[in-house]
Amino acid sequence: MKRRRFIQTTTAAASAAAISTRAAEERPPNLIVVHCDELNFRTIGCYRDTLSPEQAFMWGPDAVCETPHIDSLAKEGAICTKFYAATPVCSPSRSSLVSGCYPQNTPVTNNNAHLDDGVVTFAHQLGKAGYATGYAGKWHLDGVGKPQWEPERKFGFEDNRYMFNRGHWKQLELAPDGPRVKARDNKGKPSYSVKGADEESFATDWLTDRTIEFVEENKDKPFAYMVSIPDPHGPDTVRAPYDTMFDDSLVQKPRTYDKDAGTAPSWAKPQNRCQWKMAQYHGMMKCIDDNVGKLIAALKERDLYDNTILIFTADHGDMRGEHRRQNKGVPMEASGKVPFVIRWPKSIPAGARIDHAMNTTDFMPTILAMAGAEPSGKEQGRDLSSVFAGGKLEGQDVTFMRGTTNSPEATTGWIAAVTPTHKLILSDQDDAWLLNLEKDPDELVNAIEDPEERPIAMKLAKQLKRYAKQNRDPKVDNPHTAKVLNELLAQTVC
Repeated sequence: MKRRRFIQTTTAAASAAAISTRAAEERPPNLIVVHCDELNFRTIGCYRDTLSPEQAFMWGPDAVCETPHIDSLAKEGAICTKFYAATPVCSPSRSSLVSGCYPQNTPVTNNNAHLDDGVVTFAHQLGKAGYATGYAGKWHLDGVGKPQWEPERKFGFEDNRYMFNRGHWKQLELAPDGPRVKARDNKGKPSYSVKGADEESFATDWLTDRTIEFVEENKDKPFAYMVSIPDPHGPDTVRAPYDTMFDDSLVQKPRTYDKDAGTAPSWAKPQNRCQWKMAQYHGMMKCIDDNVGKLIAALKERDLYDNTILIFTADHGDMRGEHRRQNKGVPMEASGKVPFVIRWPKSIPAGARIDHAMNTTDFMPTILAMAGAEPSGKEQGRDLSSVFAGGKLEGQDVTFMRGTTNSPEATTGWIAAVTPTHKLILSDQDDAWLLNLEKDPDELVNAIEDPEERPIAMKLAKQLKRYAKQNRDPKVDNPHTAKVLNELLAQTVC
């Protein structure tokens, strides 16, 4: 090769390499959302680290599950200690997460409702920005279909081959005509049986494998994928060896299990039947954490890890015997607060702890800002991307939760204003309740009559009124709720 041609060739190669490097640097971040179902935040190590021993070890010091992979995301990214479900029930919470709107406006206010066709999701907006988008796992926004694979309405998730509408299936498989539930009852119908499940068929493993396949298929362009794992929701069963890793003989009743039912409001009454054993639940969590580790390894192998916004979260919590209650649907911490851990080293400082009050409606505007994508203009949540980058919160440090209703227009049930330290909870059946989460982390004492706490209640009442007007929440129009709220607002004037 002549020297001039050699110089031209090497110069061109160097220029191409520089362009390639610059393009990689300018490429928008990928997004993966690992979304679980009915997850008590105390089962995650990095969340226990934020709590006092009494609160961290709710089922005793020996009844814990170690979660090193989820913890690593918090260590290298940010942990949100006050992230709440807009409604702590499956479908309403999911509708608010994907749309950035409060459930009454999606209008999914219970588990049997359809997401409105006009709802714009974060997947729609990322797709417009050039992302490959997809979804695997439980969707629960298309009515009562069960399992109902690959719903016709994709809502921006273009690859939804492995999306199913509802159910907490334990075994999945790929059949010649597509995905299906592997376990069957004696009539051939899909079953929740865990018998015979292994690392290829168990739902958590299977869905993680589908996620890694999507990453491989789309690694050369920006991608966004949400994988919705149906665990650790009941039934409390898990495949071997996780089914024998933990011992229920070491589990203690939660400290609030035997509370006085007579002093509890309607939304916190103890239940007759209540599960507080944790061995199988912890087994499900351990399997989830191991699969988070498998996903992290897959991203690292493809040199995608540091340019992927990786999020671990859930739709709502699970009381697991606290206050002698099971499942979700109430405004207490174990039900309403969910984990939200996020890693993206480009913009999020390692080891960040964010104690501001936020909820699922804030996800969409925040993640779109991080990705450099345009918002839909319909979001009711806040863009908190600057907070994750280390900036200050603009506006009031308050968020809101509401209970389920049969229709978006219904006014029954509870509604709450939440700050990092307090909750004001109003309902159609009770007096106003004010919880001081710092002084009373067990959420047993109504501080509404405490003179020192009264100004906080008044302030939260005003914010609740403003929220309801801005976001068309009819719960404040219930006659009893309105009476209690107006009494608080009247004292504000005084």
